[in-house]
Amino acid sequence: MSRSEKSLASPSSNLTGGRILRYAQMQSIVQEGFWRKLSSLKLDSLQLDESPIEITGFYAPCSHAKVPNRLMLLAESLPSDLNQQSSTSEFSRGNRNRCSIPGILYNTNTLESFHALDKQILLMTEAKKIWEDIYSGRAEEEPETLSRFLLISFADLKKWNFYYWFAFPALMLDPPATLVDLRPAMQWFSQAEGESVSAACNEWRRSSATMEVPFFLITIASNSQATVRPLKDWKHCQHDDGKLLFGFYDPSNHQTNPGWPLCNFLALIRLRWRITRINFFCYREKYGLADLGLSLVGEALVQVPEGWKDPESIPSAMGWEVNGGKSGPMCVSLAQSMDPIMSAEFSAGLNLKLMRWRTLPSLNLDLLSNCKCLLLGAGTLGCQVARMLMAWGIRKITLLDNGRVAMSNPLRQSLYTFDDCHNGGDLKSLAAVKSLKRIFPAVEADGIAMSIPMPGHPIPPQESAKVLEDCTRLEKLIASHDVIFLLTDTRESRWLPTLLCANSNKIAITAALGFDSYLVMRHGAGPVITKDEAEDTLGMSSLSIKDVDRPHRLGCYFCNDVVAPIDSTSNRTLDQQCTVTRPGLAPVASALAVELLVGILHHPDRINASGDIANSLGGSGEQPLGILPHQIRGNFSQFSQITLIGHSSTSCTACSSIVVSEYRRRGLDFVLQAINHPNYLEDLTGLTEVMKAASSYELDWDEGTDVDDEI
Repeated sequence: MSRSEKSLASPSSNLTGGRILRYAQMQSIVQEGFWRKLSSLKLDSLQLDESPIEITGFYAPCSHAKVPNRLMLLAESLPSDLNQQSSTSEFSRGNRNRCSIPGILYNTNTLESFHALDKQILLMTEAKKIWEDIYSGRAEEEPETLSRFLLISFADLKKWNFYYWFAFPALMLDPPATLVDLRPAMQWFSQAEGESVSAACNEWRRSSATMEVPFFLITIASNSQATVRPLKDWKHCQHDDGKLLFGFYDPSNHQTNPGWPLCNFLALIRLRWRITRINFFCYREKYGLADLGLSLVGEALVQVPEGWKDPESIPSAMGWEVNGGKSGPMCVSLAQSMDPIMSAEFSAGLNLKLMRWRTLPSLNLDLLSNCKCLLLGAGTLGCQVARMLMAWGIRKITLLDNGRVAMSNPLRQSLYTFDDCHNGGDLKSLAAVKSLKRIFPAVEADGIAMSIPMPGHPIPPQESAKVLEDCTRLEKLIASHDVIFLLTDTRESRWLPTLLCANSNKIAITAALGFDSYLVMRHGAGPVITKDEAEDTLGMSSLSIKDVDRPHRLGCYFCNDVVAPIDSTSNRTLDQQCTVTRPGLAPVASALAVELLVGILHHPDRINASGDIANSLGGSGEQPLGILPHQIRGNFSQFSQITLIGHSSTSCTACSSIVVSEYRRRGLDFVLQAINHPNYLEDLTGLTEVMKAASSYELDWDEGTDVDDEI
């Protein structure tokens, strides 16, 4: 009898009568981290791609008489980089409780697609891989491939429901293997053999090189000395005298049924080594050491099915997991276990990530989430803009306002309620932040209560220090933010922020309302600043500011004015002091202002982008988000909207070269003079001379002067 035909002798008194060998089916367990990571991959990388993904499952030998071990999926079961998938996980190495085996995941886009998958074809595809690995000899080098598995799933990310079904492909022996004998291992071995087998297995499990190898050979010499070898050492075992067992890590706890991995192991033994009488060892543990009372040794007779003699043929396979006694998929819901803030943050980004799947693949969510926005004004416009910013994924928002919530505010200003109006009203900036955090706890919002110094509102000497402090604070706020929204009620309150934005070249967006009309515009870049070589009277190098490099830069909110900003609230009736508008204007204008910002952030030229004009053909421009206008003016009475372009004015009181240069030279003294002397800005920019010329022209016209001669 050849060495390959030798079998482990067993007492005939315990023969089980040659019944069919049946296996305890592999069971699965999926940790929550796996579904979380799959959700992130789905939204950020996979999107609509249903291509199969290589994953890794983990299992270990059974370690409890009443509880089987299951195939486990963890967060690290999924690849970190879909472009570099591998069949084993780098995290599993060196962990005796995580024997890694390769799997394949098919994640579908819809529940209907999940149910429509051809389960039999998918199962046979994986069974074919096992079959080919056996015939090619790969399974001897990489035994874990014998336990390949399959997972199909659908992730309902709106409800946090996950539908899934495992399959553990097993090549079907026909006729099936016959079980000759099966008993606890301690009854098979002599005391000396048992001690030696236990020691050899424990040493195998302690070695970092072999602790994860789930299939192995055990040889027992005539002196009862046991040795554990890898499958690739099969040829060396032919020259050993003694007994031979085929061992595997058995996840089953049954005393009458070996675990599922044995099925494909028998197929390999019969096909590769042509053994018909096979002694197998179901290795199980207790407290991390070999347990020969729980482990089993069995003997099986295996015949080669007729169809298996052709390597090109594919045998029948079985293996879809039975759940709750029925064959069918499972569903797990994580809705209750999700941390409320984490869930809110995940759900808030869902719409934006879905937009990237088909419509806007270039949408930069990191750019949006890291953008710092300063909202000057927390009234009707400020409330709407803040909410729109959050909807676009912008999380860093500062609101500045010095007002309090009045009884008339909550109906029009969406961040306030009746409770905010008690006892004279809460500060708007603080109440708005509190409301934003109730809406979305993960928002990084801050509220600042302060006034904005304004031209046309002279300052008493005793208040100069406070105003200068506010100017300095505003300057620092603008410098520390990426985008500034000008959303205040008055024209003059926008002057200083416009100047500061032009000086520091910050993105500035204005939204202004009339009764039935609105204006939304982005300010152009500030004038180019160059350093003059000449020394000024203070011994400091002077700064000159020129528009020569930006001859067609876009204008700001004040570029079309022919007068300096003045006091627009004093000596006014109630309707003139309040912003009396149609209620629908603010939401429309606010939405346009935020959409304009998103367009700027995604434009390659950012703040320097030229203005676009909408055309009647409905074209969306060259950018993914469409055209990037300079000004948007709308009118509700006509339900009309137009886009305009206005270039910067050399006489602008806020962003012209001369104004920014003077601010650079004199600092806050310049600001105080502009505030206390309304005509100062007009004199500085030449508007005074323009108005005088215009008055003279009108006088000459009245006297009948020939227009052509004057021009």
